[in-house]
Amino acid sequence: MTIFTEGNLEITVPAGISARKFDDPTHGLSHCMKAVDFIIELEDRYLFVEFKDPQDPQSKKVESEKWVKNFLSGRIDEDFKYKYRDSFLYTWASAQDEKPIYYYVLVAIETLTEADLIARTDDLKRKLPLYGPLSGVWKRKIVSDCAVFNVSTWNKFLPSYPVSRSMP
Repeated sequence: MTIFTEGNLEITVPAGISARKFDDPTHGLSHCMKAVDFIIELEDRYLFVEFKDPQDPQSKKVESEKWVKNFLSGRIDEDFKYKYRDSFLYTWASAQDEKPIYYYVLVAIETLTEADLIARTDDLKRKLPLYGPLSGVWKRKIVSDCAVFNVSTWNKFLPSYPVSRSMP
């Protein structure tokens, strides 16, 4: 197994699964492209994973309450959208295997309700866009699915990739 860290959050990836921290200096284009935190390559799909932890005491992010308010209002969705799109373009331009991509955003705020998470997921699906144009002209999806989680819902729905807080 491999453990990747983002702030004080850790994700455990089982042995034999290819995964990498994507949002780091080896990305090479951070001056012009945003990046998801991690890319996990499975046999039949990619998982693009973004972590946000506005309540991390060591974080340099804006104050937690303001960030949460912006998140719940949908203002943060634009950042999530561009992180996905730029990571998708980077992967596509790298001529990596064409596999379905699933985009998962973890927001480490346990007070988020199921309704909050569903609302943010639905809005993100519209912004990416998950379904493409109504005309049906797209023959391929740019994203197969996406979801927004908190730590407890992540661990419930993705138990193979558990997330926890590291000790400070």
